[in-house]
Amino acid sequence: MHPFPRLTMRRALPGLLALLALAGAALADGGDRAARLPLLPKYQQECAACHIAYPPGMLPAASWQRTMSNLQRHYGTDASLDPATAQELTTWLAANAGTYKRVSGQPPEDRISRSAWFIRKHDEVAAATWKLPAVKSAANCSACHTQSDQGDFNERNIRIPR
Repeated sequence: MHPFPRLTMRRALPGLLALLALAGAALADGGDRAARLPLLPKYQQECAACHIAYPPGMLPAASWQRTMSNLQRHYGTDASLDPATAQELTTWLAANAGTYKRVSGQPPEDRISRSAWFIRKHDEVAAATWKLPAVKSAANCSACHTQSDQGDFNERNIRIPR
């Protein structure tokens, strides 16, 4: 005799199929669903004025805290903010920072583009691509990721400039 009656299996099947569909969607999405966290409007306003407002899940909390504590020398630019805004953004970034395995290691210089997961995800990109006038650097996500401004880095939405 089967340990589970058929009726129970029939009732469980739709739930199991739904779980499998969600897992499949997450895999097809490249596991980047966390990247689609709605951005804090002030973060979007302040940071996206110069570059995309990177999803906070792309770095661990310690990296965000160091980045925010050194805004006067923000990768060669003075990105200073008033203390209240800086504190608000630091708190939000730390609260929403990456906690999953791929961002557990702190990348060199706290640069997303130098993190191990970023390098793995972009290993097929030729070095010459990063130097194209429309790309300029690995930090320019929107050059190839057409939906990056919405936090969508899905491979289906990539267009490599020529």
